[in-house]
Amino acid sequence: MSKTKAFRRTFFPDATDRDWNDWRWQLRNSFRGLEALDRILRLSPDERRAMERSRNSLPNAITPYYASLLDPDNPADPLRRTMVMVDQEFVRTPDESVDPLAEDEDSAVPGLVHRYPDRVLFLVTGTCPVYCRYCTRSRVVGSQTGDYEFSTKQWERAIEYIAATPVIRDVLLSGGDPLVLSDDRLEWLLSRLRAIKHVEFLRIGTKFPAVLPQRITPALTRMLRRYHPLWMSLHFIHPDELTPDSMRACERLADAGIPLGSQTPLLAGVNDSVDVCRRLFHGLLRCRVKPYYLYQADLVVGTSHFRTSVAKGLEIIEALRGHTTGYAAPTYVIDVPGGGGKVAVLPGSTLPRDGNVILLKNYEGRTFRFPDPPRQPAS
Repeated sequence: MSKTKAFRRTFFPDATDRDWNDWRWQLRNSFRGLEALDRILRLSPDERRAMERSRNSLPNAITPYYASLLDPDNPADPLRRTMVMVDQEFVRTPDESVDPLAEDEDSAVPGLVHRYPDRVLFLVTGTCPVYCRYCTRSRVVGSQTGDYEFSTKQWERAIEYIAATPVIRDVLLSGGDPLVLSDDRLEWLLSRLRAIKHVEFLRIGTKFPAVLPQRITPALTRMLRRYHPLWMSLHFIHPDELTPDSMRACERLADAGIPLGSQTPLLAGVNDSVDVCRRLFHGLLRCRVKPYYLYQADLVVGTSHFRTSVAKGLEIIEALRGHTTGYAAPTYVIDVPGGGGKVAVLPGSTLPRDGNVILLKNYEGRTFRFPDPPRQPAS
C-alpha cells in the first residue's frame, strides 16, 4: 500500500475518492496549527516549542495529500523540514531581511514588481496551498491587508499600469499561488492581460502540481489552452514529490501545450546533494518538466538553517554537467540582495571576493555583495 493510501485510510477513512480528488476538499481539510499537526506527526521538542511560540508569523498549512508524503517519525525528513516550524525560524542573522530582494522598492503599484525592463511580476494573491518555511515572500503570504490586499481594485491598478507601459512584453503571475484562485477568477486575469497588445506571453508560477496535484483538472487545462503563449514555472524541491499524482498533473499541463520549467531552491538538509538533485531533475524530465533554475536560498529572515554555501551549488551543477543530459542541468542562480536580480554562477568561474562576501555583477553591470559562507547568529 502506498504512503498516501495508508495515510488516507488512517486519517480520512470516510473520505470518498471524489472527496480526496477534489482540490477544494483538500484545502478545506488542510492541517493548520499545533493541534492538527500533533494528530499526524510525532512532533519533536523543537517543532512543538516553535509552534507554541508562533505569533503573527508565516502561516502553517499542509494539504492532506502533501501531509501523506511526510515521514511522521522523522523530523529530519526533507519534505517535513520545509513544512513544520522549528526554533531557528525565530533567529535573525546579520545578513537577513524581510524583503531581501527589495521587491517592494521596485513595485510600480502595489502587487506589481517592475524590476527588469520588459517584464513584470504580478502578485495576485497572498494565499498558498501549503506554506514553505523558507518562503522568500513570508512578509506577504497569508496577508490580505495594507499594500497587499489582493483585491480586484488592486488587480485593476496593476493591469492599467501594464497597459500603459508598452515596454512590458512578459507578465509572470505569482503570489502566493495563482492557482488557488477559481478557474473563473484566473481566467478573468488572463483574459484582461491577453487583451493588451504589447503583452506577448504570460507565465504562471505555482507549486500546486507538487503539493496538490488534484488542482490540475481537465477544466483548468481547457481554460488555460485559450491563453497561449502561456508558460508555467513549477516549484519542485525533492524527488519524493514526484508521485504518480504529481507526474500525471504535469503531463496534463504539458498535453495542454504549456511549456513547463521547474525552479528549485537549494536547501540544506533537503536537496543539497548530487544524488538528490539528479534524481529530482531526471524525474522532472520524465514528466516533461525542464529543470530551469537551481536557486541559492534567499537571505530572508528566519531561514539561515536552509542556506548552503555557494560552493555546494557549484559542486552539484559540476557533477551534472557532462555526466547526464544537458536538459537535466539547470542554471544555478543567485537572486542578489537589494534588487539586482538573478546572476548566473557557473562551475569553473572565478568569483571575486571581499573576505566572506562574493561580489556579483548583474545584467546592468552593477556590483552586489552576497555573504558566503552565510554568517551565523551571534551566540
